[in-house]
Amino acid sequence: MNENATIIPHGGKVLVDALEVQGVQRVFCIPGESYLAALDGLFDSGIETIVARQEGGAALMAEAHGKLTGTPGIAFVTRGPGATNASAGVHVAFQDSTPMILFIGQVASDQKDREAFQEVDYRAMFGPLAKWVAEVERVDRLPEYVSRAFHVAQSGRPGPVVLALPEDMLSNPCTTAALPQAVLPSGAASTSDIDAILYELERAERPFILAGGSGWSSAAAEALADLAKAVHAPVGTSFRCQDFIDNRHPTYAGDVAIGINPRLAERIKTSDLVLCLGPRLGEMTTGGYTLLTPPKAKQRLIHVHADPSEIGRVYHPDLSVAASASAVVRQLAGAVRAMRADRAAYVAEARAEYEAWQRPIETPGALKMEAVIQYLSATMPDNMIIANGAGNYATWVHRYYCFRRYRTQLAPTSGSMGYGLPAAIAAKLHAPEREVICVAGDGCLQMVVQEFGTACQYGASVIVLVANNGFYGTIRMHQQRKFAGRPSGTALKNPDFAALAHAYGGFGQRVDRTEAFPAALAAARVSKQPAILDLQMSPDALSPALISSE
Repeated sequence: MNENATIIPHGGKVLVDALEVQGVQRVFCIPGESYLAALDGLFDSGIETIVARQEGGAALMAEAHGKLTGTPGIAFVTRGPGATNASAGVHVAFQDSTPMILFIGQVASDQKDREAFQEVDYRAMFGPLAKWVAEVERVDRLPEYVSRAFHVAQSGRPGPVVLALPEDMLSNPCTTAALPQAVLPSGAASTSDIDAILYELERAERPFILAGGSGWSSAAAEALADLAKAVHAPVGTSFRCQDFIDNRHPTYAGDVAIGINPRLAERIKTSDLVLCLGPRLGEMTTGGYTLLTPPKAKQRLIHVHADPSEIGRVYHPDLSVAASASAVVRQLAGAVRAMRADRAAYVAEARAEYEAWQRPIETPGALKMEAVIQYLSATMPDNMIIANGAGNYATWVHRYYCFRRYRTQLAPTSGSMGYGLPAAIAAKLHAPEREVICVAGDGCLQMVVQEFGTACQYGASVIVLVANNGFYGTIRMHQQRKFAGRPSGTALKNPDFAALAHAYGGFGQRVDRTEAFPAALAAARVSKQPAILDLQMSPDALSPALISSE
């Protein structure tokens, strides 16, 4: 062999080079033979490769990374079963409008359309779940596809992109250079739109600002607080967007989501203007489409959303602005002058109703979840990240935890169980200097508990609080309401979660009563290890919403 011969890189190396140009620093994966060339490209790159335990966990980690950073989270999985497992994370990214790119190994090109081993038509499979699905058939076009994927995932309403990679294509030699980093539009509104919004805010008697959606930033969160203070309007946050404003701010009136404060719901219904900055106005944020009645709400409605096709989809707005809510709120805060001081009492009343809603309702049992969450809120750092999945246990987090900084809440608006632990791991890897706590139900955690091994392998010292009541609490709650005394299909036989943590090489402790929680949390923090605290809850403590209604 000629020692001076030029070694031509393969497609896997070209793909990884393109990711590095886009600023990717970490990818999540389950290895597979269908994308060996990409794994080879990652070997001597500057990109950290996190190997998860199941493709669903890898995809959820990528989604959480995208949610936390605002840039696409990257996952690699193999064909067939791997792609099927990863679809859960793609669905979360789609419903949560999170930038994410899933790369899937595909059968060789000469085996296509023969139902080869693990062959799937990914355009058909992921078409309803992703913003764009494609299969890269020519190795020299890899940089083009990667560039487009990063533009699509981040532009307009962000979301997931899926790229299938035939294994022979990835192994082919290629000299095509990577394209520059994606350049995104500003998303700003016109001056006339900003003037029109401010005019509507000034003439309203009972305005309400509803903030949420994706694409926000710390600067936008601060601008939201400044805007609300200047215009004297109460602020609510959409489902699982409670960290979009410091919850201690005098204009914050609570979250507009599951288990909404009835007084807040009534306040929205009786408002004469709703300024919607970013949310899609889906079922969860509208109380099952009751806070605003479709298709034409009783309140005047201003809808600001980055995707023009989302505006008017359910509600006919009085004023619509197709622009980034993050950009618009900063424009509004920069242009507004103080107005309508006569609404100060109206705002103070909304705030008082929120503070009253924060007073805990005592739940049955020796360990009280409301006290656990309030202890976290009172003692943990302002920048602590708290992650959760879906289940009744999350109601305590939503109601009693005070979010003080932007991007300290990681939770799926899609209501996906199993989200909390993978999300917490992704957060700790991204920000190792910050405290990260996962709150999970016993059923929710066991969907992904194997990812605790991922945390231990990479030193992601997350603390998992397991709300352990021995059944799927949300479904049991609904059964109690509809078929009282007839539980069916909801009981769980749980492991010793503390022993499981020890088996993985982490810290574990069982907590039986509220008074023991502070010391257990302190021990978990001091250990500097991934930790599981097994919180023994009474099966009668279904949710504060149910208890308060009885």
